[in-house]
Amino acid sequence: MVLNQSRLGELLIHRKLISTTQLEQALAQQHSCQKPLGELLVEMNFVSSEQLERVLAEQNFRKSGFWIID
Repeated sequence: MVLNQSRLGELLIHRKLISTTQLEQALAQQHSCQKPLGELLVEMNFVSSEQLERVLAEQNFRKSGFWIID
């Protein structure tokens, strides 16, 4: 699976923390409230703040080119 390293939603789905449907719901909500996706996912109780922090750290490592193991 080729993963877009900068997309939070794709990382969360890949880690099986949210479903595609949950991501779509959060993205639809994001259009009306203009909040960051991660914040919305926590507010909607789709992920915990701890899970979000771990995936954001992974996302940062991937962007920096340091993520090797998938």
